[in-house]
Amino acid sequence: MSRTALRICPLCEATCGLTLTIEGTRVTHARGDRDDVFSRGFICPKGASFGAVDSDPDRLRTPLVRRDGELREATWEEAFDAVAAGIRPVVERHGPNSVGVVLGNPNVHTMAGALYPPVLLAGLGTRSVFTASTVDQMPKHVSSGLLFGDANAIPVPDLDRTGHLLLIGANPLESNGSLCTAPDFPGKLKALKARGGTLVVIDPRRTRTAKLADRHIAVRPGTDALLLAAMTQVLFEEGLTEPAPHVQGVEELAAAIREFTPEAVAEACDVEAGEIRALARDLAAAPAAAVYGRIGSCTVPHGTLASWLVDVLNILTGNLDRPGGALFPQAATDKTPRPAGPGRGFALGRWHSRVSRHPEAKGELPLSALAEEIDTATEEGEPVRALIAVAANPVLSAPDGDRLDKALDSLDFMVSVDPYLNETSRHADVVLPPPPPSQSPHHDFAFNTLAVRNQVRYTRPAVPLEPGRMAETEILARLILAVTGMHGADPAAVDQMVIDQTLGKAVTEPHSPVHGRDPRELAARLSGDTGPERRLDMMLRLGPYGDGFGVRPDGLCLDKLLAHPHGIDLGPLEPRLPQPLKTRSGRVELLPGPIADDLPRLRAALAERPEGLVLVGRRHLRSNNSWMHNVPALTGGSNRCTLHIHPEDAERLGVEDGAAVRVKGAGGEVTAPAEVTDTIRRGVVSLPHGWGHNRPGTRLSHASTDPGVNVNQLLDGRLLDPLSGNAVLNGVPVEVAPEAGPEASAVTEKLTALT
Repeated sequence: MSRTALRICPLCEATCGLTLTIEGTRVTHARGDRDDVFSRGFICPKGASFGAVDSDPDRLRTPLVRRDGELREATWEEAFDAVAAGIRPVVERHGPNSVGVVLGNPNVHTMAGALYPPVLLAGLGTRSVFTASTVDQMPKHVSSGLLFGDANAIPVPDLDRTGHLLLIGANPLESNGSLCTAPDFPGKLKALKARGGTLVVIDPRRTRTAKLADRHIAVRPGTDALLLAAMTQVLFEEGLTEPAPHVQGVEELAAAIREFTPEAVAEACDVEAGEIRALARDLAAAPAAAVYGRIGSCTVPHGTLASWLVDVLNILTGNLDRPGGALFPQAATDKTPRPAGPGRGFALGRWHSRVSRHPEAKGELPLSALAEEIDTATEEGEPVRALIAVAANPVLSAPDGDRLDKALDSLDFMVSVDPYLNETSRHADVVLPPPPPSQSPHHDFAFNTLAVRNQVRYTRPAVPLEPGRMAETEILARLILAVTGMHGADPAAVDQMVIDQTLGKAVTEPHSPVHGRDPRELAARLSGDTGPERRLDMMLRLGPYGDGFGVRPDGLCLDKLLAHPHGIDLGPLEPRLPQPLKTRSGRVELLPGPIADDLPRLRAALAERPEGLVLVGRRHLRSNNSWMHNVPALTGGSNRCTLHIHPEDAERLGVEDGAAVRVKGAGGEVTAPAEVTDTIRRGVVSLPHGWGHNRPGTRLSHASTDPGVNVNQLLDGRLLDPLSGNAVLNGVPVEVAPEAGPEASAVTEKLTALT
């Protein structure tokens, strides 16, 4: 007998509500939840394939422990015994920094991944922290930290009310949006146009999003910051600025940006000066407008400057913090809002990596530096000798995976929390597999801070935890205990410790709704069936919409949220400045010192002209990085690992459509089928991210039948945005040539079979 259950989709940043059909304990169908307060029934192919993702037969069901060189099934007790025995001696002998922690993108898609890694890092005390952010979005965090004093204060475009939207390096029709949580992004863009608004897309590829645009600018890859700087210069030159309030440094910025005229940048960007002026004028003239940049403008040599200039344009046109512009969301689990005023500010480079002396950003070191931090000895500090990887696959996601692959084999000990034996977890001494998403609760802590409408939703597990499995929250709690010298303690103690610390601090803060109260009495009032639910209840009660533990009877708490299974709408985004600002001045600091210091590097780029081809990545609607290539329903069709190349470049190089081509970069070379298309500009080629499932020792049966190639192997890891440590993945030089011989024939035959 079938039944239905609600679930928030964890497969991308759109966070759509789903209605699952369940037969026994198996999800057999998924459709959009029409009553969901945020997504209103929208669903994409990933959400529709929730059941196939959930029941993938290659998902690990029991822990694996390496014995006699082989990973073998073990009990949970044996697995955590092995973790404690493997990690603690390294910490005690070589210090906490000898243990590296890698956090992958899926962490932000689960409750456990949001709640427990901060406790793990604090308990270990290690500075050897690496995450997916430094191959994706760290420039935006750094620019926000420098502008607003808070690296997580990221304004998002008010999609439902804007009249002019400029997207740079973003393709939300295929990515579903990123650092901008918006179910049905395609529908919102179509609604923008239907109400007479304008959509402008700046991208070297004519993506699905670009095809929808009123204006598409095929900029030369890597020159995003130059183009945005020239638009900024036009605003100043033509008197089109209307700075948002609470801003300082306007005159200093005008002087710093003066030489980046449209005429000066036109040749480097390959965009006519008149076009650049029109972009700036139209943006300034719009009654309500927003500029939004994403991964294409982050993963370039000047990623932080480009991210900064996105907000500079919003600020100078008066569109920051006003309806229809770019606003700061207010999540239900945000900390109690403090009174506006000066804060501690944001600092870079509080410590550095051991080998290449890369500065930390937001407490993280560049993921590109992980291999050298393991395999290179120096006189300063210990190398990384043990590694904890939580939902991370850096062998595919970081530059030069071959080097990292070898480095992981040299570790004293490694533990992976991962549902698959993939290209990275195959190196682990212990693999701890979390259950499938249907058996886990869900609340979006991170994505609600980036949502285009304030709302709150929570879904309990749709299916009971399968016998023999362990909840992901308990896995991470036990992992924390095992690596911090408390192995064997009750995992509930981790949640209780966080609750005690949080409430103990809250009662001492004058602006808190529980100031002066007894934290033990407050803890006793928490509801929830589990420790994570009690923590969620606490965060809701202390948050901006919370009941303050009875102070505001109509406020939020877990019980109220459970009574609204489709979520609670908290209204459109509202102006919030100056409250979110945590800069030392208490104002938006328009020209921070590190930004000013990096502008000479951008000036030098005015004279740079790439010779030959440059590489850019691309996303597919039916995948999310390397996650979903093992699900047959989400592969094939347009989701293929091919090299996009313009017809004129293909003719010049003797490349035929469907034939194998060799692509060579600083980090190595790969062979992939060519896909000749005029949707990419001349001088640019494109390979998608997340492929390369051909290494031995993995258990990805479907992905290995069509492995594709790892685009990041073309990179050697030396190209970084210096302010953020973000890897440069776009606009990098490559050589392309037809492949000859048996390998070429095999690739061509494979492509023919797939199509």
